[in-house]
Amino acid sequence: VSQRQTCGGTVGAILTCPLEVVKTRLQSSHVTFYISEVQLSTVNGASVARMAPPGPLHCLKAIYFASYSTAKEKLSGVFEPDSTQVHMVSAGLAGFTAITATNPIWLIKTRLQLDARNCGERRMNAFECVRRVYQTEGWRGFYRGMSASYAGISETVIHFVIYESIKRKLMESRAQASMDQDEDESVRDASDFVGMMLAAATSKTCATSIAYPHEVIRTRLREEGSRYRSFFQTLLTVPKEEGYRALYRGLTTHLVRQIPNTAIMMSTYEMVVYLLQR
Repeated sequence: VSQRQTCGGTVGAILTCPLEVVKTRLQSSHVTFYISEVQLSTVNGASVARMAPPGPLHCLKAIYFASYSTAKEKLSGVFEPDSTQVHMVSAGLAGFTAITATNPIWLIKTRLQLDARNCGERRMNAFECVRRVYQTEGWRGFYRGMSASYAGISETVIHFVIYESIKRKLMESRAQASMDQDEDESVRDASDFVGMMLAAATSKTCATSIAYPHEVIRTRLREEGSRYRSFFQTLLTVPKEEGYRALYRGLTTHLVRQIPNTAIMMSTYEMVVYLLQR
């Protein structure tokens, strides 16, 4: 199972990594500087173009899927199998587990994405960033922004509830269509794959649009030298100083990245599961 999950997560992460950098910089409190740098990078191949390709750390997304699958299996014996309650609780538990286990890694990732250097200067690497965080903030520094990530579990819950609902409808439709013996199996398989991609894209769009402000708050909390101290303090300060639109900075870029990433990841996972079961 973990190999299937890793495959789906890695494919999506590799294809959409550059958009993650743009999104994080737009969310930052230093948005003016970063917008300028991102625009310049599209012309002269600066920072974004030189981002290193995703490494094995992207495979940590498998932690979420493994937790979700395990929770879903266990909870099916408590609640009605494949019910909304099962999907909601499983998604919540999986989100909590993944956030707690991987927050230090995502903090380092955010710091590296926000690392601003002049042209020609050597950029900070991951090990230097880890040392710098520990020296300036101690172990607690690695867990900045975790409260915002916990708030973001709501996005995960909404996403999986909608996804599983659409998926169930697609499976019911497929069962009815399978009664037609004249339909080519290869056509059905292609239709199922496209259906899963659309289901993932639709559910992620709805969930992200509803819960997006936690992404901005999390980035603000993870900035080096941030003056933001807590989730609610940031939630109140940002609209007060910058207007409510500031809570949705980078949303378009985030959707452009997240929708294909999720569609690729979920459909790849479903396809691998299907192929192994044949």
